[in-house]
Amino acid sequence: MSSHFTVWNLRPDLLAGAAAVAVLAAFVALQLTRGIAAAEHGGRLQRLKLASVALGIGVSSAHFIVMAGVSPSSAAGYDGPMLLAALGAVLAGALLAQSVLARVARTPAHLFGAAAALATGLSVASALALQALQAEAAMAWNGMGLAAAWLLACLGSGLALAVMPATGLAGGKTGRNRSAVAALMLGATLFGADAAVIGAASLPVRFVATPGAWIGGDMLAQLALMGGPLLLVLMLLSSVLRERLRELLDRARDELRRATYTDWLTGLPNKLLFEERLRRAVHRADRTEERLALLAVNLDGLKRVNAAFGQGAGDALLRLMGQRLRGLAAGALLARSGGDEFLLLLRGNPDIDTVSQRAARLLDEMARPCTVEQHEITVTGSIGIAMYPEHGALSRLVPHAAAALAAAKHLGGATYSFFEASMVTGKRDEVELLRDLRHAIEQRQLELFYQPKIHAPSGQITGAEALLRWHHPHRGIISPLVFIPIAEHYGLIHALGNWVIEDACRQIRAWRNQGLRMRVAINLSVHQLHQADLASRIAAALQRNRLEPRVLTCEITESVAMDDSPETIKVIDQLAAVGVHLSIDDFGTGYSNLSCLRKLPAEELKIDRSFVLDLETSGDARAIVDAVVKLAQAIGLKVVAEGVETEEQQLILRQLGCHELQGFLFAKPMSAGTLAHWAMNQDGPSALDFRASLFGETRAVELA
Repeated sequence: MSSHFTVWNLRPDLLAGAAAVAVLAAFVALQLTRGIAAAEHGGRLQRLKLASVALGIGVSSAHFIVMAGVSPSSAAGYDGPMLLAALGAVLAGALLAQSVLARVARTPAHLFGAAAALATGLSVASALALQALQAEAAMAWNGMGLAAAWLLACLGSGLALAVMPATGLAGGKTGRNRSAVAALMLGATLFGADAAVIGAASLPVRFVATPGAWIGGDMLAQLALMGGPLLLVLMLLSSVLRERLRELLDRARDELRRATYTDWLTGLPNKLLFEERLRRAVHRADRTEERLALLAVNLDGLKRVNAAFGQGAGDALLRLMGQRLRGLAAGALLARSGGDEFLLLLRGNPDIDTVSQRAARLLDEMARPCTVEQHEITVTGSIGIAMYPEHGALSRLVPHAAAALAAAKHLGGATYSFFEASMVTGKRDEVELLRDLRHAIEQRQLELFYQPKIHAPSGQITGAEALLRWHHPHRGIISPLVFIPIAEHYGLIHALGNWVIEDACRQIRAWRNQGLRMRVAINLSVHQLHQADLASRIAAALQRNRLEPRVLTCEITESVAMDDSPETIKVIDQLAAVGVHLSIDDFGTGYSNLSCLRKLPAEELKIDRSFVLDLETSGDARAIVDAVVKLAQAIGLKVVAEGVETEEQQLILRQLGCHELQGFLFAKPMSAGTLAHWAMNQDGPSALDFRASLFGETRAVELA
């Protein structure tokens, strides 16, 4: 060897430290690339850059730790641009090599390319770092040694990348073992490649530190021994914390997704998840031209269980039923849609017989006795079935199954029913009527018709009953028998009732201004009697129209009047305090409490038309009417009979002692103008007189 060059003097302790730093750098790089295949593009690139920096720090630290054992180099200076070039070479090679980790499927060509890139980066970086030393003589190189160093780096890198899991540190024992082996192999490669490059170089005997040197050898050795490992440990801790945070976020996201799509009570999928899977099943059925069956399953009698044993027992019963249905839902999608209803989707092109058999098994299973909170409970189920595609498109499938379920309920429950088009025709019509009814008042489509009431002994008209009619712009006149139940069901009855009170009082005043003192009867529904301000509303309407309360009769059905609840009694007493005339309607159809009847502030009973219609043919009907008349007379009440249609019925009622009669025999309901024209001009549907007391100035006289 020339006298210008020195022999290597490598210390074993520094070599061991350099190898440890290289292995640590490899482990940190693998940790940083964990889960890289599933990351988004921006996050994937960031992880690759950080992994490359870790490898660059490891290679640089290992190199200068080894060089610290070459005593003359500690006094040397290093050329700054050359050091930066060395760092850039290792970063470029590491970045290119690490990019293979982002691939799920890695071919041999990918592995060879990555190994060659990393080997080239390591070899070039080590050579440039040595070349950056400032010495009296130029660095001498052994070409065969450099080639051997590159081959060593290429082989070691390739083996490490081949052993490494495809997505970085994989889960499970096998994945952790493979990652540990890959880290050891890659770390050994980093250290061995650098040592091989150093071994291929002949170091000058004398080093110099020129004024242009950026950094001295002593400082680089200290940074390599302390700063490099510290930076790697900090990067490792940051990576571990990041992974832990990601796991916590993923777990929280999973919990949120589970809570969003899972029923909290039964643990079954909820309606939101069911609708998503139903949509996918329908699209799949469209492609394969197969059928689906949707079963809406309802638990009969859950409210009764809640009332008898409490809400906790009802929830326990729902959980138990969910478990039973899950046991029979093999191959089907089961969900709880809310309340006491479940949804079951049968796939696989089921036919009617198959669906019927499945529904029958479900009903049998639901009907088995249950033990809930030490109580044996037996309930039944009802099922509505809609088939796809014959029973409607995706958007109509669940509503049609619900309509079939309602039909099964109407049959008494404990059965199943397939959808039919007639099941939704009435509901659709009801929805349309409800929509139009909401606007009927403001658009002045409502009108009160009046049916005269006849004084039985004299045959004279003494008053009228107001009957509500709806002038629908497209359907014509609609009977209250059609729209009143809709109003009661959907909460519009209060608005309609208030309108009837106002319009009846207004009409009474209009007639009085014409000289007709007509008493008018209005019907109060059970829903109106739950209005706390009903009496005050009626009083205010009478006052606004300057009317005596006695000109208004409020008819209350027997079933409501006999309700002895404090709220009902309070409202009836308030009406009596206002001074209106109270009548008990539909008498004989309910369950009369004679003690309650005696205490009521009513002044008349109105016999239901069902008894009047049978007077001519039924002795029982005649006996009942006779008993009602005698009962009323005994407690000082007048009796009104409605639904009189024949002369024979009129004759019998007069003989039995009825005070007033009402029905088609005398007149059908008519508009207010028609009734006023009849009274003033004696030009009406029948030859009836109006009682003389109905005409003239208002005066304090008894109205019959």
